[in-house]
Amino acid sequence: MEDNFKNSNAKRFLDAYNNIDYALKTRYGLNRAMGFSDLIRKSVVVNYVVRKYEDDLIDYGRLRNAIIHNNNEDFVIAEPHDSVVENIERIERLLTTPPKVLDSVGTKDVVLTYAGKSMREVIILMASSNFSNIPVYKDNHLIGVANGQKIINSMGQYLLSGGKCSTFLDNVQIEDMLSTLQNSNYYCVKKADCTIEEALGEFNNNHKLLAILFTKNGLNTELPLGIMTGANVVEAQKILEDY
Repeated sequence: MEDNFKNSNAKRFLDAYNNIDYALKTRYGLNRAMGFSDLIRKSVVVNYVVRKYEDDLIDYGRLRNAIIHNNNEDFVIAEPHDSVVENIERIERLLTTPPKVLDSVGTKDVVLTYAGKSMREVIILMASSNFSNIPVYKDNHLIGVANGQKIINSMGQYLLSGGKCSTFLDNVQIEDMLSTLQNSNYYCVKKADCTIEEALGEFNNNHKLLAILFTKNGLNTELPLGIMTGANVVEAQKILEDY
């Protein structure tokens, strides 16, 4: 009987359920006594995977209570379906051993430029590298991200104010253009071990986000080890689907 339980769907389901419960409470410093449904609702705010599978996880919380007797996990009264077990185990993998961005998506060979470069030089760099988001550094400190669309908008405003195209290209430096932007929430910096779930959460929570830079410790004073842009979001979502 004991061997049958060890190899049963119920045992697999309960192991995955308990691992999810422990992982979320540990990661977010939540009370160990918190009920599973409350745990999921709190985690939805900060975790892309939980938000995506919220309904499933709430149902699995109810199912867990239905398959055990008197809170004794050694005495089960129901067996979950194979598809249910496979799905909760997949969610468990996503939450306990999530794939890292730099291992699976984004660009590791980051092209960057420096504050004193002219707009002409930056535009040529974008065209030759085929990258539309290029980190800009000054004295080894990140000061912004040169973005193709924002450059076009800035040049348009410059021309509307009576400036000449050649003057914008040759006399305006990328640092000057970045200083005119009203906010810097179109990019952010994360640690190199950032997970795909965390990165997608950033894009989901900030619809103006164009790029995430990854450095060793997530600091603006470090050179980038990789970059993920909005163009990588669909690929990242597919990786999670197939994980």
